[in-house]
Amino acid sequence: MKRQKDETLEADDTDAKSSTAPEATGLEAVSDDVEGLRRERDELKDQLLRRRADFENYRRRVERDREQATLDARVRVLTGLLPTVDNFERALSAPAGGDDAALRAGVELIYRNLMSFLESQDVVVKDPTGEKFDPQVHQALSHEPVPGVADGTIVDVFRKGYFLKDRLLRPAMVKVAQGTDGADSEDKTH
Repeated sequence: MKRQKDETLEADDTDAKSSTAPEATGLEAVSDDVEGLRRERDELKDQLLRRRADFENYRRRVERDREQATLDARVRVLTGLLPTVDNFERALSAPAGGDDAALRAGVELIYRNLMSFLESQDVVVKDPTGEKFDPQVHQALSHEPVPGVADGTIVDVFRKGYFLKDRLLRPAMVKVAQGTDGADSEDKTH
């Protein structure tokens, strides 16, 4: 009986050892999983920080490039205007009591210089005389009855319109013909 009892105790010890071994193995596996997840989290966090830094560098570079492009555009415009300033100085240095023809020639030179520069910048000058009035590109300063001219036709231009390619820079200031039919004349006389 004692022998049987010893065998039973040994069997119980073996069962106890085998039941704790899987628990230890299970804990080690969970611990390994947790450690792997921590490493993965740290790698993802590092990638996120690097991407944030890359994006911030990109944003700064784009801002710097934009500022440089703006400065370059301003330099081109101002450099293009300098010959006109030179011509104005020449015209102003002409003697006050001098020849009006020389002054006019100087002003014409300035005008041609400036118009040439505007053309090089893709600025288009529009004189809308005879065109139909369009409130999108014209500013009517007055409406007047003009015999023989259709209602809404531009008959006089006070200031020309300017476009940069298709974009309106400044509307033309115009006088527009007003319709003159018999009914309007009768209403105004009575």
